[in-house]
Amino acid sequence: MLNFKKTILLISLSAFLSACNDSDESASNTDNETIKPIAFTPVEASIASVHQSIQSKGASCVQIVQSYLDRIEAYDKKGPTLNSIISVNPSALTDAQALDDYYARTSQLKGPLHCVTVLPKDNIDAMNMANTAGSPALKDNFPKDDAYIIHKIKENGGIILGKANLDEFAFGFGGKSSHENGGQTKNAYDLTKGPGGSSAGTGAAINASLALIGIGTDTGGSIRIPSAVQGLVGLRPSLRLVSQDGIIPLAPTQDTAGPMCRKAIDCAILMDSLTGYDPSPSSNQRNDFDRLAPLVASETEYRTLFSVPNSYVPAETASLQGKRIGLVRALYAQPNSRGVMSEDGQLVNEAMDQAVEKMKAAGAIVEEVDIEDLANILTKYSSLSAYEFKTSLSAYLKTTQSIFQSYADLQKSGLMIATFNNYDRDPTAASFIEGYHLNTVIRAPHVRGNLNAALDHTDLNGVFKGTSYDALAYPTMTALAADLGNSPSAGTNNRLSPFSGFPALSMPAKTVTSSRSSYPMNVNIEFIAREFDEPTLLNIATAFEKANPARQVPVHTPAL
Repeated sequence: MLNFKKTILLISLSAFLSACNDSDESASNTDNETIKPIAFTPVEASIASVHQSIQSKGASCVQIVQSYLDRIEAYDKKGPTLNSIISVNPSALTDAQALDDYYARTSQLKGPLHCVTVLPKDNIDAMNMANTAGSPALKDNFPKDDAYIIHKIKENGGIILGKANLDEFAFGFGGKSSHENGGQTKNAYDLTKGPGGSSAGTGAAINASLALIGIGTDTGGSIRIPSAVQGLVGLRPSLRLVSQDGIIPLAPTQDTAGPMCRKAIDCAILMDSLTGYDPSPSSNQRNDFDRLAPLVASETEYRTLFSVPNSYVPAETASLQGKRIGLVRALYAQPNSRGVMSEDGQLVNEAMDQAVEKMKAAGAIVEEVDIEDLANILTKYSSLSAYEFKTSLSAYLKTTQSIFQSYADLQKSGLMIATFNNYDRDPTAASFIEGYHLNTVIRAPHVRGNLNAALDHTDLNGVFKGTSYDALAYPTMTALAADLGNSPSAGTNNRLSPFSGFPALSMPAKTVTSSRSSYPMNVNIEFIAREFDEPTLLNIATAFEKANPARQVPVHTPAL
């Protein structure tokens, strides 16, 4: 222990001296006026590049925000007409000027998101913009205040650039809404392909560099599926970790917001602003996984129960060396009933195999692993949206200034899309009670127990089979992007995370050439880890991105 303390002391002393030297060198450079301005280019920009440009006086925050507004003007409703954005924040440039004034006054960045343009999905409350869920019924639903996560982003210097298009009320994977500023979102890689959903607009806009980072919501796969077809890193956090305050619900027992980014490190930085104790009754930050458990009572309880680190940002030394990954080959694309593998399935499987080899070459230990009763987990249970949407939407509407104050009001308006007529269910019916019990009381212990056994590398009785794993891996989707107007053949892999509440991260594995497209198409690998172990996922993602820089840049939205 003594040697360990000495080592820590030496490391700390070394870091301090290095910081002093860096500070001295920086001061010297400033005195000699040797710092060269670093211009800002929004295409494929990172949070680091924003801050480098501001600190070197290569660009002001106003200029940075304007560069994104110019791209939205050029590419979202003109040119390729991505239809990814429903509204632009009317105060974006005013907010940018306030940050420029702050920096001029203090010579400090306001926070880790200083002048970072953020594009949330249009089902999250943000002041000055209607929260529409992609529906004309909510076109005048201007929130009274920001959602908790939006408030935190602004507090840390982030700029809400606008609101992104989505499958209406976040239901579906096709990426289409009936809002007058919405419509069908396109895939930025291939304009004849679908964007994935339901966080379709966020995915397309971040892929096309219409904003720096985005926020999606995920009930079943709505962060990870658009990330998979748009070549993004998308993280579905552990349930209860991110406050649901101010988010239009689909199924609160499964819903969560999460980051969608071009770089893993930017998702990690955003996670620091998405997390935090929220005392509001709509936070869903409960002290147990049971949906009826009481809310946590304090910041201390929140951070302790949910294992919240001081920061989700991995060290620069993040590495795959020694990381243990359990490969779930049963979740690869499978042949059809005639034993024929589709072209999509073959390309997905080949991309996964290449990703495995890249992980091994970077020092990871990858072994095949089974999840007990996997087929039943993916087929026996169902999403809770059909059980919870009607009541939870009514509860949300009662907190708003919308003229509609319940699901029934929306139905009577004639502005609800037909899909949701199936959600007007009688909660007293025997079939409803039986199904809800199955998918709340029975489902969670079963899925969580079996996933933990696979991660711990034990059987269901806790008998060890070998060394435990840091995460499990499988393809996010078993097919590629669908033709525009259709939902992708997503498969059922996306269910593991919402059914368990465990965090899952989807990221680019490889670009592939398909006979279905004139452009390269993207395949994402997904990692799932233990509950509240986002730090491990972000460490793996950051390291894997270095070993396998698979992201491609869209050709339809070049620099202006």
